[in-house]
Amino acid sequence: MFRLPEAWVWDFWLADDGESYHLFFLYASRALGDPDARHHRASVGHAISTDLVHWERVRDALVRSDAPAFDDLATWTGSVVKHPDGTWFLFYTGATLDADGRNVQRIGYATSRDLTRWEKSADNPVLEADSRWYEQVGDDQWPDEAFRDPFVFRDPDGAGWHMLITARANNGPADDRGVIGHATSPDLRHWTIGPPLSGPGQGFGQLEVSQVEVIHGQPFIIFSCLDGEIASSRRLAGVTGGVWAATAGSLLGPYGINAAVQLTDRSLYSGRLIQERSTGDWKFMAFHHDGDSGAFVGEISDPLNVHVVGGVITLTHPQLPATA
Repeated sequence: MFRLPEAWVWDFWLADDGESYHLFFLYASRALGDPDARHHRASVGHAISTDLVHWERVRDALVRSDAPAFDDLATWTGSVVKHPDGTWFLFYTGATLDADGRNVQRIGYATSRDLTRWEKSADNPVLEADSRWYEQVGDDQWPDEAFRDPFVFRDPDGAGWHMLITARANNGPADDRGVIGHATSPDLRHWTIGPPLSGPGQGFGQLEVSQVEVIHGQPFIIFSCLDGEIASSRRLAGVTGGVWAATAGSLLGPYGINAAVQLTDRSLYSGRLIQERSTGDWKFMAFHHDGDSGAFVGEISDPLNVHVVGGVITLTHPQLPATA
């Protein structure tokens, strides 16, 4: 378990440099008292490990910029990829407040040669919600302008790069507009926003921290949704928050969001998949909520084992045998 005595930790993402695993995580001081206040105080910390269990905290990666800037409120969730020229790119969410005090989220990036010292791009932000497809804060359907959690990966056919984004459609019931936003780039520096890769009406107000991977030949997408952000149709059926997984036709979809299976209960959130370097086995990590109340805890789990059983992802504790 990754825990800081002086700070809460929550959303995170991982990178593998071939020797060590790098954990980038959101954190905020416990001195705030109220865990809900953490979102407006979030910085991006950094820790390293050789086994995904024992972590050494190192120099922080990012902090918010001085105002005015797209990230002058906080730096939120992202992902890290390596350019063919050896440059590491850290894509992240920048949060700011508009003139009416509403939270607006945009996406920027920083670069590094060593995964330690990061320099924000002078071109930030490189992406923001486009009203042709995505809800904006002025639509007054949601408390904030949801456009965050960039997950970047290579095009499966080698034609540049793709980014998945937590976003909301500009149509449909307010609690059922969650979509997987999409953007493309030829070089990781210049990005073009496009229509979402999933439609609204799938049962979720938000599809947070999405990730796509191919596991045992089957593409999957995972995402998270809190209790109160699940569409009323699911909540009335007794569905609670957690991490969800769905099969996909490819890394770019179509995604079976409507048929997604709950991968965890509310005790784990913001899940991530990572492939263990030495064995090729897949692992799953998430941050902890209280399982009964859903209250925030502020710690990141040890890795769980990932299995695909009957086309469905299942998780087991490392000390327990996999279920057949």
